[in-house]
Amino acid sequence: MISRRESICLTGAAVLGLSGALRLRAADHPVPQPADWADPMFAEPYIDIDEWHDKPVRHRYVHGGFKGTDALFSMYFPPKEQYQGRFFQPVAATAGNENGARQQAERANPNITNENTSIGFAVSSGAYLVESNLGSTAMYPLPDHTIEGYRTSAAVAQYSRKLAAQMYGPHRPYGYGYGGSGGGYKTVSMAENTRGVWDGMVPYVLPCPEATTVFSIQPHAYRILKDKFPMIVDAIDPGGSGDMYAWLNEEEKAALVEATRMGLPPRVWFMYERLGYGPLAVLIDNMVEWDPGYFEDFWTKPGYLGANPPESLKRARIQQLTKITNVVMSDEARQKGLPAPMAAVGTNVVPAALQFENLPHGDLKGATLFLKSGGAAGQKISISSVVGDMVAIGIGQNAFKFASSIKAGDEVMIDNSIYLAAQTYHRHEPAGPEFYIFDQFRGKDGKRIYPLRPVPLGPKYAEQGCGNHQSGKFGGKMIVIETLVDEYASPWNGDWYHSKVKEVEGSKINDNFRIWFVDNALHGALPYTKKDGVRISGYLGALQQALRDVSAWVEKGTPPPETSSYKVVDSQVIVPDKAADRKSIQPTVKLTANGRVRADVKVGEPVTFSGVVEVPPGTGKVVVADWDFEGTGDYPVAGEIKPSASGSRATVTTTYSFSKSGTYFPVLRAGSQRNPDGTPYARVLNLDRVRVVVA
Repeated sequence: MISRRESICLTGAAVLGLSGALRLRAADHPVPQPADWADPMFAEPYIDIDEWHDKPVRHRYVHGGFKGTDALFSMYFPPKEQYQGRFFQPVAATAGNENGARQQAERANPNITNENTSIGFAVSSGAYLVESNLGSTAMYPLPDHTIEGYRTSAAVAQYSRKLAAQMYGPHRPYGYGYGGSGGGYKTVSMAENTRGVWDGMVPYVLPCPEATTVFSIQPHAYRILKDKFPMIVDAIDPGGSGDMYAWLNEEEKAALVEATRMGLPPRVWFMYERLGYGPLAVLIDNMVEWDPGYFEDFWTKPGYLGANPPESLKRARIQQLTKITNVVMSDEARQKGLPAPMAAVGTNVVPAALQFENLPHGDLKGATLFLKSGGAAGQKISISSVVGDMVAIGIGQNAFKFASSIKAGDEVMIDNSIYLAAQTYHRHEPAGPEFYIFDQFRGKDGKRIYPLRPVPLGPKYAEQGCGNHQSGKFGGKMIVIETLVDEYASPWNGDWYHSKVKEVEGSKINDNFRIWFVDNALHGALPYTKKDGVRISGYLGALQQALRDVSAWVEKGTPPPETSSYKVVDSQVIVPDKAADRKSIQPTVKLTANGRVRADVKVGEPVTFSGVVEVPPGTGKVVVADWDFEGTGDYPVAGEIKPSASGSRATVTTTYSFSKSGTYFPVLRAGSQRNPDGTPYARVLNLDRVRVVVA
């Protein structure tokens, strides 16, 4: 066994993997490479770890890199008797970590199934798994974005084939890449800029070149509506009034309309407190660098909100000079429950929060700390959150670079003027007409009603994430997974890429492409918290089935289920109610309480719950149905499934009595599988909720 080399890799949760300096011109479109793709930059691979592991399943772990580069990789090979001639390659949103799958497996609870481990899924699917750090030991983009966009991944994929041939005998393994969010950008880039490296791709929660532009709408809506969101959420919950604009004044209604027409699904506002900050602060450093004039124009020129600010904007603005009294390091911050900064990985101990002589009143999230003295004088850092009297930092590249120079006694200006200005940047983005979310900002003459900035920023952010612009022209087969309650890459992003592929493929689009919209799923594959699980079923099973389907499409010529049937109304993606009409692979779930979506009962009075689960034709059978009556997220009651003859339709009924008064939202969560085999993999979930008011 070769001795292990420990490497420190900086990781983070930067949404879409976007931050850092741009180096490539927007007009550059790298030419796809031939089938024997090779990159001279990655000519000398090496291996420094080669050993067998037993968790989460038996596999051979190989770690290494390429000499003369920072590129590192990890590969996970199953025993020969389980191997079926293919590999899966997950692609992260950000660079810097080639051990994501291993870390995921180590975090898995040994007492539960390993359904959320990519190693276990790959092995169960007859595949080995490949991943890399995308060519960098840090999470921030390299000067040449093609290195992390697709070149490192391609080099690792090609080298993995050599190791597979040595282990399993001479052959060419089929290869399938997949990635979400910023990894979705990269997965498409891999497919569009190489030929013969991968045979199929599954990008998921896929952004488009203007995805980051809409990040400004979340904090804008939150600032204006934060006191009204409980009523908005209640209105659109089952059994509510259905009118989310009731109780709103004109400014509030306009903010909610604007957010909805920018494509943000209204149902996502159940997590409004988490969306209030969103990923905007990750992007602000670049916004200031690329378009510094905007932040002066916003407060001074006609056509910008700040030039003639409404009272709500005036009240929100904070500008206060103060001094730092204490620097809280990341190890102490973790103990106090503060979020760890992006740079605080492994044994790294870095500044995580600051305390001040006097802290301004008001919402400080997203505000800028302008350092006026000390070692970081002249620099600025965004605030990520405030807990008590501690101001957490660590968002954006500047925090990564300059935080260690901050000391107690340094003078600081706390100013949220930049953050407030950034909240309406989307109004001034000069996006092309194909990005229909901006149509709301056009007058009757078709021209934009707000002044436009000189250069669109959305494509710049996008190119950072993948090294090119999406063209719709790719090699191999592709299935896109998009979600209908995505808080970051709203569903319209998938429709945009679908339209690009249509332009290229025309009537032949179904030969190589599918897009599946998954309902009741957020940007993350699983519910973020147990409590989220009463509203969100996630898309992990659909992603796993898509990988199996794309491999069967390539290797056996078996076409996957059809593209989802959908339409777009005011930037919102709408799918049919019935599974047969909706198509793709997710079952539909319809639940009633006493025959309706709302039941009003007394304490102790039995409520009859009836659920119907339908699976799109040819996509599997209903295999699980679980009840959660009181909204705990535990789903403690297994439902009795009564399947139809085909198994593609099932009914589930039961009764339940509530012992306390209150308003409850009982949930039925059900799942289907194509070929039920007793494993949790490729189990496609969905859910439905009803309202029960107990007097």
